[in-house]
Amino acid sequence: MRLPIAISAILVASLGLNTSVMSQPPIQTPQIQTVTNSSNLAKFRINRRLWRRQNISNYRFTFSRSCFCFPKATEPVVIEVRNGVTTSITFKDTGKRADAELFQKYNTIPKLFNIIRDAIARRASNLTVEYDKRLGYPTQINIDYKSEVADDELFLTIESLEKID
Repeated sequence: MRLPIAISAILVASLGLNTSVMSQPPIQTPQIQTVTNSSNLAKFRINRRLWRRQNISNYRFTFSRSCFCFPKATEPVVIEVRNGVTTSITFKDTGKRADAELFQKYNTIPKLFNIIRDAIARRASNLTVEYDKRLGYPTQINIDYKSEVADDELFLTIESLEKID
């Protein structure tokens, strides 16, 4: 009978030795987010300035989105912009007109920069952006607004941007 009591006493004592480790405050991660946020903000500013310097107001690009959203909203489209205003959105594979409402937030390069700026302002859990080295426009935008929330991720791809007359 004394053996179980002795074993229990040893276990309790060993737990007491670990209390200092258990009572340590958790590692703070917001500092990492701040560094990421400031890095994203710096890259955003540099590339938005580079895009603006190009003074391109007539262009077309291929846009695709991956998200938990309506299937037609994820099909690749070709977006044409003239004088800074979207003039057409057509499905890349068929050339048929797409529902412009589905692409309202993403139908110009300045609006894509707004998506990035918003993710930075909202302190998205994860934001990864790739920019075109020559023209400065975003070519890939990956956002996870809240890591603990499922299906709020957004993946945008911008390809084949070309100036048009």
